Order: sequence, then structure tokens, then C-alpha cells
Amino acid sequence: MQIDTNRFSWFDVSDDVKELLVLATQTWDNTEASENYIQQALVKTEENTCVLVAAYRYFYYKNNYVLALTTAEKITAKIKKEENLPDNWQALLPILVQHHQEPQIRLFLNAYAASALILAKLGKIEEAKEISARIKGIDDKNDFGGGILLDILTRPREEDD
Repeated sequence: MQIDTNRFSWFDVSDDVKELLVLATQTWDNTEASENYIQQALVKTEENTCVLVAAYRYFYYKNNYVLALTTAEKITAKIKKEENLPDNWQALLPILVQHHQEPQIRLFLNAYAASALILAKLGKIEEAKEISARIKGIDDKNDFGGGILLDILTRPREEDD
């Protein structure tokens, strides 16, 4: 089977990795095969950021929340390292506020917000609330969804009539 990898010219990886990602989509209904292609792409690229994002989406939509969370955490860790961001939230916060429109910081915030959503799905509500509140404090336009998730997680349960 010939796969046209040129249609993914914006994706900064080799053609063989693009082919693995296309094969993962073509074998979507066979989770074992498609996940194998995703894992191969991650290994071949040494966890390239674009491939990590693709893997996160794959795992999330396959309802594999443990691997989706792991992947989101890898994205944030990778960006922290590349951007030399501090681990301490109080030191990190002003940097995120000042640079939240920069692509790498936006990706960091998106992945961090995604981890909150996954934590909520995994039943780790308090951790999800903490991350959502942090994101909401940075995100006055709700670009990253922290405020929405926090509202959902803290809204009182409705009474059944």
C-alpha cells in the first residue's frame, strides 16, 4: 500500500513516521494494531512533540486515559525542559501569564489542562480541580478550558425531581 505522506508536509517528522501515523488511523478499528503503530512512531521519533500530541489524541479518543495522561505529562515535561521552566508553581505562574500566547507555552497549557480533564475522568477530582483552578487563573478568555472544567467539577449536584 502506497501512502501519500506529502499531504502532511506541516508535520515535522520523517516520511516513515508519517506512514506509521497514517497506518494507525487506517487500522483504528483494530486497537492492537493501531496502538502498535503509534508506539512505533513514538520510539522512532524519541517522543517528538508533534507525535506526542498525536499519541495523546489517539489514546484519549480510544478511552485509554492512563496512557493519555502519561502522554500529556510527557508533553508538559518536555516543554518544561526545552523552555527551562521551573518546577515550582509560584515561580512558573508569572512566566505562564506573561508568555501564554507563545506557541510552546500554549501547548504546555493545553497539555496541562488536558491532564486535568483526564484526571477527572479517572476519578481524581481533587487533582483535576487544582489544575483547573491554576489554568483558570492564567486563562481569562478560557482558551484552555480550565474555567469550564472547574465549573463542572465544583457545580453542586442537581436534585432529581
